[in-house]
Amino acid sequence: MRALVRETTLSPGDFILPLFFSATCKEPEPIGTMPGVMRLPVSAAAAEARAIKDLGIGGVILFGLPAQKDPEGRAGYDPDGPVPRAIAEMKSAVPDLLVMADVCNCEYTDHGHCGVLRKRRDGTMDVDNDATLEILALDALAYAKAGVDVVAPSDMMDGRVKALREALDAGGFEETSILAYSIKYASGFYGPFREAADCAPQFGDRAGYQMDPANAREALREAALDEEEGADMLMVKPALPYLDILARLRDRTTLPIGAYNVSGEYAMIKAAAAANMIDERRATLEALTSIRRAGADFILTYHAKDASRWLR
Repeated sequence: MRALVRETTLSPGDFILPLFFSATCKEPEPIGTMPGVMRLPVSAAAAEARAIKDLGIGGVILFGLPAQKDPEGRAGYDPDGPVPRAIAEMKSAVPDLLVMADVCNCEYTDHGHCGVLRKRRDGTMDVDNDATLEILALDALAYAKAGVDVVAPSDMMDGRVKALREALDAGGFEETSILAYSIKYASGFYGPFREAADCAPQFGDRAGYQMDPANAREALREAALDEEEGADMLMVKPALPYLDILARLRDRTTLPIGAYNVSGEYAMIKAAAAANMIDERRATLEALTSIRRAGADFILTYHAKDASRWLR
């Protein structure tokens, strides 16, 4: 009876698994701050795709670690880079696997910021929004040509959804969808990811282009702008500290909404479970259910494999 009247359901198909592909590693490399998560060689992409399909997971989102970085992040749109190669391998092995690709410069720039830098009049450095849009459009086109289903801009530059939509349409990729990181807060929960993707900023922080955690109305404005520019799906990141934002967004839009259960949220549960403070399975499924209950149609989560096994 309890199952019969349950209001919120959770299944493997609700999950998107983030994956890190490296241009330099030959074997899977453990990430110290994220137990159970690996940096993968591109040679592992096909087998990973088949394993994910067997678990019934809804899809994947790919991040890349290039062989070399530069100030503009040009490795992001290299057709021989780790993400385009991994996309092609995964789609070849499992054509109906939903493959997304993160679109951002932070993984590819030598300074770790999400865009091209410019010098201000006072001599300090800042991100050049419009110059960054050109790079992001090239990234999206490279991923679309490799066969990606969804591009997911996470950079938080103004106007990036419109820039990507126009570039994709002009390139003949009208059916490539855009999942916009519409509400991405300048959060303290990203630390483990920055180790995983080797993308910590070399100076300053990203508060100039990511959102103030104290703001809620601004989040709804950001999401509305992305919807107007042509986003097919919207996202809230992080998930657990911003369930109120997720719920408010759900009331404002009919678009599908994703939420990113980020690296710090994952690491906290893993650390507490390792210390025998909590039941990992119970706490994980409770956290993921809360994200769905707040309004997420799908969840990007590093728990995807474990949670899918528990739910089967």
